[in-house]
Amino acid sequence: MTETAQRISPAQFHQAEGVGDWRVIGDGACAWFRIPSFAAGARFVQAISELPGAPAPDVDLRDGAVTVRLIRWVPGFFGMTEAHVEQARLISAAARELGLTADPSRAQNVQICLDALVVPDVMPFWLAVLGYTQRGDGPGDMIDPRQRGPLIYFQEMDAPRPQRNRIHLDVWVAHDQAEARVAAALAAGGRLVTDEHAPSWWVLADAEGNEVCIGTWLTRAE
Repeated sequence: MTETAQRISPAQFHQAEGVGDWRVIGDGACAWFRIPSFAAGARFVQAISELPGAPAPDVDLRDGAVTVRLIRWVPGFFGMTEAHVEQARLISAAARELGLTADPSRAQNVQICLDALVVPDVMPFWLAVLGYTQRGDGPGDMIDPRQRGPLIYFQEMDAPRPQRNRIHLDVWVAHDQAEARVAAALAAGGRLVTDEHAPSWWVLADAEGNEVCIGTWLTRAE
C-alpha cells in the first residue's frame, strides 16, 4: 500500500477508538504527558522506543513533561497514516502502565508565516540562512531537517499590504481548546481582527497591531 493510500484525515484519526490522549495539531497527532521527574520521563521514552511500529515518533523530554508527535515525513508526504492510530494507542498504554496521564489541552505547535510577492525569489535565501529544506508536498513550506525549529510557511500575496506585518505566527492548538485560547488572548489585551474562518482559524492582534492566527484542523481536511 502506498503512503498516499495510507493517509488519514484529522477527523478519521479522532474518530478512532483509544486515542483520547491525542489531538491533531497541524499535520500530526500530538500528546502531552505529565511526568513526576526527569527519570520517570526517561523511563517513558525508553518504553516508547521498545514499542513495535515505524517510523519512530518525535519525542521531546523536558522537566515536567514528555511531548510525543506522530507524523510521517518522507518526500512528497507530510501527514498521518493509518499506522499512527495504533501507535497512539500503544504509547498511551505505555504511559498508563507507568502511571502517567495526558493533558490534551497542552498540545500545540507554532508556525512562522512570511508574506511574499514571489515565493521562489525569497525562499532560497531563507533555506540557506536557516539550513532548512523545502517540504516536498507544499511549495510554500520549509521544514527543519533536524526537526527542532518551527515550520515556516510563505504566504503568497497578490500585492503589498503595508497595513500589516510581513511576518506573523500561526499557533496550532487542540480543536477543543481553541475558543478558550482566543478568549484568554482577548482578556490579555488582544483584539479580534476576524473570526470569518472560525473554527478553522481566528486572526488576533496585540495592542500594537502585531497579528497571530489561532488555528485548528476543523474544516480544513475533515
